[in-house]
Amino acid sequence: NVPGDSGGLCSMSPQGVQLQIQDRHVVIGNGILQVTLSNPGGIVTGIQYNGLDNVLEIQNEESNRGYWDVVWNSQDGKAGIFEVIQATTFKVIMETEEQVEVSFSRLWDPSLQGKLAPINIDKRFILLRGCSGVYTYAIYEHLGSMEWPAFSLGETRIAFKLRKDKFQYMAVADNRQRFMPLPDDRLPGRGQPLAYPEAVLLIKPVEPAFKGEVDDKYQYSCENRDLSVHGWISMDPPVGFWQITASNEFRSGGPLKQNLSSHVGPTCLAMFLSAHYAGDPLVPKFDKGEPWKKVFGPVFIYLNSVMNGDDPFTLWDDAKQQTMFEVQSWPYNFPASEDFPSSDQRGNVGGRLLVWDRYIDSDYIPAKGAYVGLAPPGDVGSWQTECKDYQFWTKADEDGYFSINNIRAGDYNLYAWVPGFVGDYRYDVYLTITPGCEIDTGDLVYKPPRNGPTLWEIGIPDRSAAEFYVPDPNPKYINKLFLNHPDRFRQYGLWDRYSELYPNGDLVYTIGESDYRNDWKKEDDTYQGTTWQIKFKLDNVSQTGTYKLRVALASATLAELQVRVNDPNRNRPLFSSGLIGRDNSIARHGIHGLYWLYNVDIPGALLVQGDNSIYLTQPRSAGPFQGIMYDYLRLEAPDTLN
Repeated sequence: NVPGDSGGLCSMSPQGVQLQIQDRHVVIGNGILQVTLSNPGGIVTGIQYNGLDNVLEIQNEESNRGYWDVVWNSQDGKAGIFEVIQATTFKVIMETEEQVEVSFSRLWDPSLQGKLAPINIDKRFILLRGCSGVYTYAIYEHLGSMEWPAFSLGETRIAFKLRKDKFQYMAVADNRQRFMPLPDDRLPGRGQPLAYPEAVLLIKPVEPAFKGEVDDKYQYSCENRDLSVHGWISMDPPVGFWQITASNEFRSGGPLKQNLSSHVGPTCLAMFLSAHYAGDPLVPKFDKGEPWKKVFGPVFIYLNSVMNGDDPFTLWDDAKQQTMFEVQSWPYNFPASEDFPSSDQRGNVGGRLLVWDRYIDSDYIPAKGAYVGLAPPGDVGSWQTECKDYQFWTKADEDGYFSINNIRAGDYNLYAWVPGFVGDYRYDVYLTITPGCEIDTGDLVYKPPRNGPTLWEIGIPDRSAAEFYVPDPNPKYINKLFLNHPDRFRQYGLWDRYSELYPNGDLVYTIGESDYRNDWKKEDDTYQGTTWQIKFKLDNVSQTGTYKLRVALASATLAELQVRVNDPNRNRPLFSSGLIGRDNSIARHGIHGLYWLYNVDIPGALLVQGDNSIYLTQPRSAGPFQGIMYDYLRLEAPDTLN
């Protein structure tokens, strides 16, 4: 199979690719589908496929069907400027029977300051012979001239608005797919807005079966590592529309960054940059005259179909199979831009990662399942907030061996984190990738933070709060998809359940008796400050030694973590994180945001033989979405192996 080839009838099409240039439109077709774009704007106004004159919403204006957009902030303080990218110049890049590639570009100059994002943008669209879909990518550039102002880029993406009378079944994962409400159901009279505009209670939906459910696009977010294919199915005719991303190299924030996928509209997104589940740290900020260029994509818009009478739900399985073909074909060899390097212009890195924790094993431990990646040089863990350049990630095998292939030329640090161990690894030697290089790092050793033997621990160090207790949703605000579902944390309104769980006082967790799966709540959030208590016994205490409390947070939103030992009323805490985080993961039904690790020294003189307590206070309480999610906690005794 070749890219874009579903392995079915589409690969047998004898027709070459044809290009028609009209006054107001550009039309590309190959006998399987036909794509119409505005000229010179480069907006996708129509996709004709399998008897449907247009799979896009024909009731929308042409400019609101399929488009690239940006959200940006200007240097003069204008924030959140939304701009659909309208090109001003059309150009044919390649035209053969095998392939057509067209360009829709717009140049920025100082006369546009404050009106358009200060970026040169070149949008490309590619159609191949026998291909049941269209590829698109874009080149963004901020020039290194002092005429180019400072700005920040909050979001960029591609959005497709499909026909609501046809595409009513959405799939974003094997266990996250369902028939969806109509956009009409979110309008006044049919829908009731809840705590924020994205969340709507369906009170009088067109389809009565949806009555009483909550619709919220954030319930369908995905981590980058799982966001390779998603889309919609029409039952009549049986047609699928899918957005396939074969590589995460151009996405910001690494493999755990969460992004929107598809949602009620029916809308299908390809997200490249966003601050979702991270906040301002994931918004790239550019200085005046700072040179920057980046290629976003290519991504593949794939359409498939089955014969009438066949099971339309198999279109999801076919889309997953097509995704595998696309991944195997990366980097594509057909984009014409010199800014997209082919495989022979890239390099490869391999090696082995081991873990050395002397209190677990005296020998090295293979970093099984470790996430190992190359990202621009930075501090330890900086990859999770890196948002200007490219990242390349893989998972180590059971023996800790890893291989990262098809890396763009440049200088990188190698970063990693290992499930089951706290902290981040960074290989301090810069790796310079050149075309065709094969770099073997040999054995690398990660020494996770460790001072002494474990006295007790709560949770699993995996950068997520998923192992902790998730309460049942309020029956007035449910999404039926997430009833009895592994992702039950995606239900709306769980932040309001805390006071019902603890009506007479805050959480108390007793080491040796409590079970974190049932007794430790996934998030600490409420309308007032809270203090959680961890009770534990010590048979003996080193009064002159230093104990170490490790607190790994999976998320924080305008929150503060204070630690006190054996005295909850002590005016000054032993430790305070200060105000941290803008993840907003609580409101957006996430189970994590950005990762934080705090290592707190506890003087032995603060502890006693017998009963002890550690108090964790989150004092900030201006609203229900302020809070923290814990990943893992561990108390270590003073070093006994030094």
